[in-house]
Amino acid sequence: MQKIFTFTGAKKIAFGVGSFDNLPDYLGELKAKHPLVVIDPALAASGLNERIRDLLGRSGLKMTLFDKVEPEPPIELADAGAKMALKAKCDAVIGIGGGSAMDVAKAIAVIAANKGKAVDYLGLGKVPGPGLPKIMVPTTAGTGSEVTFTSVFIRKNLQKKEGMNSPYLYPEFAVLDPSLTLSLPPEPTATTGLDALCHAIESYTSINASPMSEMISLEAIVLIAENLRTCVHEGKNLEARSQMLLGSLYAGLGLANAGVTAVHSLSYPLGGRYGVPHGLANTLLLPHVMAYNLPGALEKFADIAEAMGEVTEGLSVRDAAELAVEAVENLIEDCGVYDTLEDLEIPEDDFEELAKIAMTVARPLENNPRKVTLEDAVDIYRTAY
Repeated sequence: MQKIFTFTGAKKIAFGVGSFDNLPDYLGELKAKHPLVVIDPALAASGLNERIRDLLGRSGLKMTLFDKVEPEPPIELADAGAKMALKAKCDAVIGIGGGSAMDVAKAIAVIAANKGKAVDYLGLGKVPGPGLPKIMVPTTAGTGSEVTFTSVFIRKNLQKKEGMNSPYLYPEFAVLDPSLTLSLPPEPTATTGLDALCHAIESYTSINASPMSEMISLEAIVLIAENLRTCVHEGKNLEARSQMLLGSLYAGLGLANAGVTAVHSLSYPLGGRYGVPHGLANTLLLPHVMAYNLPGALEKFADIAEAMGEVTEGLSVRDAAELAVEAVENLIEDCGVYDTLEDLEIPEDDFEELAKIAMTVARPLENNPRKVTLEDAVDIYRTAY
């Protein structure tokens, strides 16, 4: 018998080339006239800052700029942005960029409205009430943060990553304009795209997957497998970029509803202790965790192999499932990602400590289709070395 499931996400999604130009209309729907725009310095310097200011100005709207976002953002940024939003009396928050910018923006919105501190809201369900209205605009096809209820931060003093998880973090609007991804260089195109694939595969194999999330996650795998190589090697191909962004969106919806699995638990310590970018950390671990998880979800991994274009007809379920791991390894290689933990100078002596930290990232491990022990986690790090 089918178990009861729910399905949630951003309140409204606008997708398509040119959708970004309708930003003033979306703000109007939210009755907002003065947003805080959260963006990283490089993206702001690229001219996007002026484009937003011009767009809003033509509609009689003003904005305040917060351009302090860093990759793998420290939690202090959220408090600094909230302070700026309150001082400027902003009535909405726009996050534009990759996952870091959107995570910071979502956190700023709830901190400013609830007058708390970022650390107070870490964990699940700690945000006491709604935030300022939020519009998220991804410029990468990767994190899916525009449709999730999570913001992830580095706590430098503890050398760890922690997440803020609350339904109040869901954006009121997700605006996905594929043209904004055209200028993304090959390397971040690859690692963010593979991050999206990780979300799709993990959410599809999660024990909390539902028929609705499975449908969306599997379609995400199809779109990413068919288009990521083109986006990496032919970055101006707008059709491929559009399909890839759609795949990333679907993966984000799958992640928000089914959750991720052991890849994320194991990747968090790499970011927290060594600053390894989230997408790269997930990419390095994904095929190794898949290989470990095979016995727990053979049929689903066989589905993944087929979704990635592998010929599975006539094969046993086990052989078909193994093709999923091979397909992911081939995609990673074709996208030019060759790093190992050894290449990143992660010392083998640290694996046990990394594994101990990974075991504290409990929710993804609870979703995993195969139980992971401390010894298993150490072994997975060794295979990724």
